[in-house]
Amino acid sequence: MPIEISTFSIFVIAVLVFALILIFMGVKSVPQGMQYTVERFGRYTKTLTPGLNLIVPVIDKIGAEMNMMETVMDVPSQEVITKDNAVVQVDGVVFFQVLDAANAAYQVRNLERAILNLTMTNVRTVMGSMDLDELLSKRDKINAELLRVVDDATEPWGVKVTRIEIKDITPPADLVDSMARQMKAEREKRATILEAEGERQGQILKAEGAKQAAVLEAEGRREAAFKDAEAREREAEAEAKATTMVSSAISEGDVNAINYFVAQKYVDALGQFANSPNQKTFFLPVDAAGVIGAIGGIAEIAKDSLAEREAKKEERRRGPWDGEGSAG
Repeated sequence: MPIEISTFSIFVIAVLVFALILIFMGVKSVPQGMQYTVERFGRYTKTLTPGLNLIVPVIDKIGAEMNMMETVMDVPSQEVITKDNAVVQVDGVVFFQVLDAANAAYQVRNLERAILNLTMTNVRTVMGSMDLDELLSKRDKINAELLRVVDDATEPWGVKVTRIEIKDITPPADLVDSMARQMKAEREKRATILEAEGERQGQILKAEGAKQAAVLEAEGRREAAFKDAEAREREAEAEAKATTMVSSAISEGDVNAINYFVAQKYVDALGQFANSPNQKTFFLPVDAAGVIGAIGGIAEIAKDSLAEREAKKEERRRGPWDGEGSAG
């Protein structure tokens, strides 16, 4: 038996299907890292953030889907003429991030192309105002200057340029050869200067060593002179003391003392004469009687000294009581 569907039922079903379609059209899911702009009759109204969002179906529509994550873009190689008219090949990379989806969508057409062309133009401007040597040695300065200029220019677009890096700076081949020869000459010059400086330092150190050696030698001679003078002084003191003792002995009437003194001087003179390196003729006896007499005087002095010493020993051995007993 066929089922009859009334006109009203068809209308209700149509309304439900239309409502479901409107609901699906009004619900928008935005993924993380993205933002959607909403247009109403072609005019921007709001921005949808990541998550589930609702819009008015038919009236509102999604205008632009903007990537809010940081993006890296290659800057193609280009020729740059430096301040000193050297032609170099330069390439790099630029990092940027969209902060305002509405401005990025409606303030500039083709955002990435605009940023790329702006960067390439300012690379030529900044690097063209520098000499080649400055260009090759101050890459950090170039990066900082490019970042400042490009970031200021893209700020109205709702974009933040985070970094600009120059990857390669390639001078012409003939210029590279000239730079290599210049660097080699500079290094040879430095090596020659360092070698000369080393020789100079060595001469100075050698002179300082000779000076120190001379000073130490002079101090040694002075110290030796002091020691010799002190030894001569001690010898003179001993000689004076011996002379004083001999003089005392002579004054006490001991003639053998003068014989000992003269004999000692006589024998010393003979020894010095015998040790002299000069050619000499020596006849013996040399006043042998005088020498023998002097030796005899020495023997008499020794005998008197021994007798006096024995007498003192005997006196100490007997003691004071022996004298008293003899007296009694």
